[in-house]
Amino acid sequence: MYPTIRSAAYEPDPRHGPWQQDLHVLRLGEELHTELTRINGGSEGPGGRPHQLPTRRLDSLLQAVAPGVIATGRNAGTDGRLPWLYAREPVPPEVLAPVIGTWAASLAPDREDDDEPELEERLLVDRPAEPVLLPRWETERVDLTESAGSAGGTVEPVPRLYGLLPEWIAFRLAARPFHARGATLHFRVESSANGARLVSWPPRRYEHRKKTWYYSACLGITVHTVPFAERFRVHVSSHVRRWATHLDVRPHQVKGATVLLDAPLPWPEGPDRGYRITANTLGRDPRTRELVWRRHSPAPLLPDLDIVRRYPQPQELFDHPERWINGCGDVAAGIVHHPALGPHAVGSGLMPRERADLDAWVEEGLGPMLRRVPDLTRVTRRNTPSLLPRSGGKSTPEAREAQLVLRRRETLAHALGGRALEVEVLWQSPETRAALLAELPELIGLPPAERVGEGADDTWRWQGGGLDIRLRARPAGAVADALKISRDRTRTKGARFAEAVEERCGVVADRLAAPGDALGVVIAEIAGKERFTAVPDSDPKHALRIAWARQGWLSQFVNLADDAGTTLEHRARWTWLDVFRQLGATRPPAHRVGEAIPADLQYAALWLVRHTRKGPTRSPVHRLVAVRVRPGEGSGGIEGWDAERAEWVPYPRLMVLLAGAREQAVGTPDTVGPGSADASPPVSRSIGRATGTAQRRRQEMERQIRTLLFQLRDRPTLLLVDSANLRQCWPRLRNGSLSRDMLGFGSGPDQRLATYGGDLRVVCLRDANGRGEVAEWYAHDGRGKVGFAEGVWGADEPDGRVFSSTVPTPHTAAKLPKGLMKLVPTAEGRTAPGKTAWNPGQLEITVLGCLSGKALADAGREGEAPDRPAEWATLTHQLRHHDDYPPLARPLPLHLARLAGEYVLPLAGPGWTRGAAPCPVAEAGEPGGTSPDETATPPRASTEGVAQE
Repeated sequence: MYPTIRSAAYEPDPRHGPWQQDLHVLRLGEELHTELTRINGGSEGPGGRPHQLPTRRLDSLLQAVAPGVIATGRNAGTDGRLPWLYAREPVPPEVLAPVIGTWAASLAPDREDDDEPELEERLLVDRPAEPVLLPRWETERVDLTESAGSAGGTVEPVPRLYGLLPEWIAFRLAARPFHARGATLHFRVESSANGARLVSWPPRRYEHRKKTWYYSACLGITVHTVPFAERFRVHVSSHVRRWATHLDVRPHQVKGATVLLDAPLPWPEGPDRGYRITANTLGRDPRTRELVWRRHSPAPLLPDLDIVRRYPQPQELFDHPERWINGCGDVAAGIVHHPALGPHAVGSGLMPRERADLDAWVEEGLGPMLRRVPDLTRVTRRNTPSLLPRSGGKSTPEAREAQLVLRRRETLAHALGGRALEVEVLWQSPETRAALLAELPELIGLPPAERVGEGADDTWRWQGGGLDIRLRARPAGAVADALKISRDRTRTKGARFAEAVEERCGVVADRLAAPGDALGVVIAEIAGKERFTAVPDSDPKHALRIAWARQGWLSQFVNLADDAGTTLEHRARWTWLDVFRQLGATRPPAHRVGEAIPADLQYAALWLVRHTRKGPTRSPVHRLVAVRVRPGEGSGGIEGWDAERAEWVPYPRLMVLLAGAREQAVGTPDTVGPGSADASPPVSRSIGRATGTAQRRRQEMERQIRTLLFQLRDRPTLLLVDSANLRQCWPRLRNGSLSRDMLGFGSGPDQRLATYGGDLRVVCLRDANGRGEVAEWYAHDGRGKVGFAEGVWGADEPDGRVFSSTVPTPHTAAKLPKGLMKLVPTAEGRTAPGKTAWNPGQLEITVLGCLSGKALADAGREGEAPDRPAEWATLTHQLRHHDDYPPLARPLPLHLARLAGEYVLPLAGPGWTRGAAPCPVAEAGEPGGTSPDETATPPRASTEGVAQE
C-alpha cells in the first residue's frame, strides 16, 4: 500500500523569488486597430460596443511563421491599447507587415480599391501625410509568477499568465530532449485555448497487422488555482496522441478534425526555429461539399507568405495522410486521431512508470523557479462504505451475489411503493429480447415468469417479494426508424428537428397508452448513432425519449449487437441496472465515517444542464437539476425538485417532467448572433442584450438555488456541487470568490452558512473536466516504486479544506503492469503501444462550508464539537462506492442529478425564433471550452467509472 500520492503540479518556489523576464511587447495601436476594423467592415460592433476583430487566425499565423513570438494576449482585437504579442525579440517589420497584410486581405477577399495601396506596403513605408500604422515594440519586465490573493485566501495569477506562462514553459521544456532507455524524444510547441501542449515529433511508429500506426507523447500545460492555496499552480498532464493514417470514413463525415502542421519558418532567423507546430481544422464545407480548412486555421494563408514550399491541400491530406505525416519535402502534417475516424491499433493512455519518468523530466526543467507541490498523504483508512465483502471469511461470490439480489429486490420494492411496474421491450433481435428476459429475474431473484400472452406481443408477469412486474415484448418496427428531417433550409435546425419529433410522438401515441397508476419503463433496442450520420439529426433516440415521457413512460436504450463492443449478457445486465436507477431503486450504502455524521443526514446535489444550438435537440437551454437523497426513507428516498410547482417529487417523476417541459431557457433572446450555424441570413444581435440575458439567467438560477437551500433546512444537509459545472450560473463558486463557511450570490456580500441552514454543509467537487483543472497523479513509496492507490488524501495542514479522492481502476479495464512502457517500448514489450492504459482520475474535494469552530462561535453555539473537514471529505469519497457499480466519477447523489439531466430535451416551439445567448464567458483560467484531445471512456459509460487522459 502506497503511503503518498504525487501530483503532476508545480508552484512558484518562494526560495527563488520572482521569475522575471525581459519580454518584447507589441500592441496593435489605435491607428492600426481602426484601419483593420475598417477593412473588416465597420468601426463599431452591435450595440455601440468596440468592434471585436477576428484575430485568432492572425495570432495562429504569427505563431507559425514569426520567429520569437511566445504568446498572444487576450482581447487585443477589442482594444488596440492592450498587449497583443509577447516575444523574446522584436519581430522585424519585413516579417510582421506581410503577415498582417495577408491576414487583412483574407478579411475582405472581394474588396476592390485600385486607388488604395496594399496594407503591407502602407505598413512598411512611412507616409508624411498619414499616421504610422505599424506599431513599435516595447520592452517590459514581466514577472512570470506575479499573483494576488483574494479576500477568501486564494492566490491567483495575474490574468495574462494563464496564456503567457504555459507557452513560456513549453518552449523552455522543448529546448531539452527527453531521454529514456537509450531513446530520445524531441518536442514541438502547440498553442491551445487553455494553455500550451508539447507534442513529440516526429511521431513514433508501431507495426501491427502489416500496417504502420503513428503516435506521439503529448504534454498539456495549464495554469490553475486551488481553493485557499497560497500559490497558484502549473499542471502538466501526459498522454498519448495518436495520428490518423488509415481513415475509415468518407470525406463528408469529417466534421472538424485537428491537423498539426510542421513547416520551417519562412524567415529562418530567430531563437524558436523548429520548436513550433501549428494547429488547423479540417472539415467539410456544407455549401461547396468539399474538404476545406475551417475555423481559424492559418494553413490557407501560408502559401501566400511562402511561395517556395508546397503545403498540403485538404483533400490531398485526406487521401494520403501517411505520406504527409512522413513529410513532403520539409513540410509535414498529421491528422489527430479521433474515434469517429475509425479504429486505431495504438491504445490510449500511459501507465504510472512512464508518467513518472516524464514528470521527473518536467521537474528538472522547471527548477529553480517552480517547485513540485507537496505530496499528499492519507487522511483516513476508511476508504469504502459498508459494502458487501468480495472475499475473505465466510464470503463467497455466490453468497455475495445472493445478498445483492435480496438488496436489489427490497430496494426496488421500496422505490415502487406498492405500485405495479409496466415494462415495454421493443426489440429488433430475438437474442436481445431473450437476454433481457433472462437477466431481470437473475438480478432481483424473481421466480420463473408467468407467460400471459403468445405471438408477437408476448407478455410475462412476475409477482412476489412485494413486486408486481408486467413485461410486454414486441418488435420495435417503425418506431426505431430514422427521423424524417425536413430539408427546408429556410427554417432552423431546431424547428425542423422539433417537427420530426412531433411526427414521431404521434406514432408513439398510437402504439402506447399511458401506464395509468403503474410506473412505466420502455426498453428499446435501436441502432447506434453512427448508423444515422447520412442524414444529420435523424437519430431517433432523443425524439423517442420525449415521446414516451409525454405518455408518462421512462425510457432506456440498448444498442444493436453489431453497434456494441460488449457481450449481450453484459449489456442486458446494465440495461436493467439503469432501469432500476431511473426508478429510484439505487441507494447509497451506509457510510463508515463515524458518529460525527448526523444520523438523519440528507444529501442534496445540483447539476446545471447547458445545451446550445449544437445540443441534442438543436435548441438551447439552461436548466438546474436538483436531487435530494434521504437514506432509509422508503419510496421517497430519492426525489427531484419540480421548479414549476416548487415541491419535491419522486425521482422517476422528475425525469418525466424534465423531458415533457416545453418552455425554453430563462431569458432566451429572439435574435441570432454572427457565426451561428443557423444564421441564414445573418441577423445582428445587440451585445448589450446578450449580456443582459446572461445576467438575468444567472440571477434566476441563483434565485432557484437559494429557494432550494430554504427547502432543505428541516434537517442536517450535505450539499454537493460540481464547481466547474455550476459556476456558469453561480459565479461565486470561482476559486477566487470562495470563503470558508460562507456563501455568496450575485454582487452582494458573503453570508454565513448558517443563514441558509443551521446544519448545512457544502462540498465543492472538481475533476480535470477536459481542461486539466485537477492535476494528474501517481502513487509512490519514496524508493522509486510507483503505481495506483485508492483513498482520501490531503496536505499536512491544520485546517485543510481541500482533499483528493482516488479510486481503483475498474474491473472492466485490462490489468497491465505498472511499468509498461509505450513511448519507448522495451524488447519484452513490443506490443505495449497497443495496450489501453486506464488511469483513475483525481477528484478534488473542497469542504467549503461546515460547522467549524469559528462558524459555531459566530452562530452562538460555542459549546458544540466542531466538524472535522476530513470526515466530510471521507463521507463524500465513500458516496462514490456502490455494490452494483464500479467506483463512480462523482458521489452518487451528484451522479443521479447529472443523469437526470439527460431528460432535459427542449424543443423549438411554434413561435421559436433563431438564436440563443451563449454561455457566460468563463473567467481567466476557467475557460468554458473543452480540450480537442481524444479521450477514452470506460466500457460502462453511464457509470462514469474513471477519468482517462
